[in-house]
Amino acid sequence: MQELLELRRSIEDGLYDQALLIINDLEEMAKDDKINKIGSFLVILLLHLIKCHAEQRSTPSWRRSIRNSVLEIRKTNRRRDSGGTYLKESELSHEIDEYFLYALKDAADEAFEGKYSARELQQLIDVEAIKAEALKYILNGLPESEE
Repeated sequence: MQELLELRRSIEDGLYDQALLIINDLEEMAKDDKINKIGSFLVILLLHLIKCHAEQRSTPSWRRSIRNSVLEIRKTNRRRDSGGTYLKESELSHEIDEYFLYALKDAADEAFEGKYSARELQQLIDVEAIKAEALKYILNGLPESEE
């Protein structure tokens, strides 16, 4: 809210360079908020993909969590006015890398009834295949059979 008041004052006082700096800050804050929201859904998406790969099975609940996470990530990443996205493919891939360890730790607590540590669970899965699957779903949506 403080930023908006400063922006108003800057415009009213004709300090347009200062106003543009405030606008840039507001844009960065908005993007950071989007990235944080995407990150939360990435953890859920990755957690369930890890469990599916590790246990070589799926449940309706896991599929629902995967579907909902993909939908929320895609919705959050979409710029409404310009039609573009906040995060491009390379940035999404980076975020997947960043959040994978968090998801792996959560999956270790849940997969196989918590029998394996995160490190042990990681040995049972193809990390890069899971990351690629997550990115594919985010970019292209889920296959029709899974929607």
